[in-house]
Amino acid sequence: MTNDMPEDNDLIREFQSGDEKSFDKLVEKHLQNVFGFFLKITGDKMTAEDLAQDVFMKLYKNLRNFRHESSFSTYLFRINTNTANSWITRNKWKNILHLEQAPERGELDRSVDKEWERKELWDGISRLPKKQRTVVMLRISNSLSYKEISEITGISEGSAKVNYHHAIKRLKEILDND
Repeated sequence: MTNDMPEDNDLIREFQSGDEKSFDKLVEKHLQNVFGFFLKITGDKMTAEDLAQDVFMKLYKNLRNFRHESSFSTYLFRINTNTANSWITRNKWKNILHLEQAPERGELDRSVDKEWERKELWDGISRLPKKQRTVVMLRISNSLSYKEISEITGISEGSAKVNYHHAIKRLKEILDND
């Protein structure tokens, strides 16, 4: 992100006034973060690209109705988490079945070990209830505070903390049993 990049709200207003290039600038400004969010969750570049593209297509369709009542970053996080939750729900059985497949290895490779641990973690997260999964995704993928999570999800800060605590407890049980 460069310093000469216009503010999100200015770009949105320009887009709402018919300037298509403003949307391209908005995409350019946020693409890496959106892609990175999905890459952490999916562990697959092509899937992350597809999900990021879905987010920007949803954004393109709905941005003309954006009323500037919340910050754009909050709005974008909501689209990201809804898209991630939909993807996780669609792929839940595939993720659970994948957990039971042992990775094939010749020599022990530490980078493969790390990747397997990360994949196992996200498979475990996919098995959490939706609210807990959302809080964990925002906390782990974006390092958001409970206050920010509260603003994005519409739950209280205390509820975000409780959901995170229960999610981590449940996640440990899932990972210990698998």
